[in-house]
Amino acid sequence: MARKINLRIWRGDSTNGGLQDVQVEANEGEVVLDVIHRVQATQMGDLAVRWNCKAGKCGSCSMEINGKPRLACMTQVAAYGEDETITVTPLRAFPVIKDLVTDVSFNYQKAMEIPAYEPPKDLKPGEARMEQVDVERSQEFRKCIECFLCQDTCHVIRDHEENKKSFAGPRFFIRIAELDMHPLDMLKNRKRTAQEEHGLGMCNITKCCTEVCPEHIKITDNAIIPMKERVVDIKYDPARMFAGLLKREKRN
Repeated sequence: MARKINLRIWRGDSTNGGLQDVQVEANEGEVVLDVIHRVQATQMGDLAVRWNCKAGKCGSCSMEINGKPRLACMTQVAAYGEDETITVTPLRAFPVIKDLVTDVSFNYQKAMEIPAYEPPKDLKPGEARMEQVDVERSQEFRKCIECFLCQDTCHVIRDHEENKKSFAGPRFFIRIAELDMHPLDMLKNRKRTAQEEHGLGMCNITKCCTEVCPEHIKITDNAIIPMKERVVDIKYDPARMFAGLLKREKRN
């Protein structure tokens, strides 16, 4: 059964903008993206919204719905009361291009800063072998659809523009963790660079990134906290520090 809903949509660009109220019909079982498309088709022909698969797997329709970072294609209209206004706004952590579309190129720049998987030099194509337990350790992190909701909700990025230069963010901490767990990856300094170059120490593990992940990846518990623990082992473990001093003395 169809019902009228109150929708409040942010309209504007990088220079100015504001919220506009509109009433639109919503059918049973529809998601927020459906009603945005209906508004676009019937009332706001120039409304800009990014989307692709409408199945929760491409991450394109990321936006903030009633203040919470969500995928519009996975947010049921029925989750909101009949008299409740549904407010949709662009991702706050990134510059607005137009309406609900933001410039998320920051994330692709960060992706390029992380060295790729480095296989053993003598490993020929088709010879790589891994135990199933090693596959399972990092399988969870490969579910990431790069919707960047975790990046948007992370207050280190969201509330402090100046941090973007030195902080990679939760999406890329799980990428580093995935590579660090790979038994065949030959680049062994990933833990140290996570701390020294990608700002791992700036994360105070509030778990807000985990809460908004549509793939239910336990970003904080299974990637960030273990990475922090391994960094402590490398940099601050007294036994390791003493062993390092002995090595330097022998070289001298």
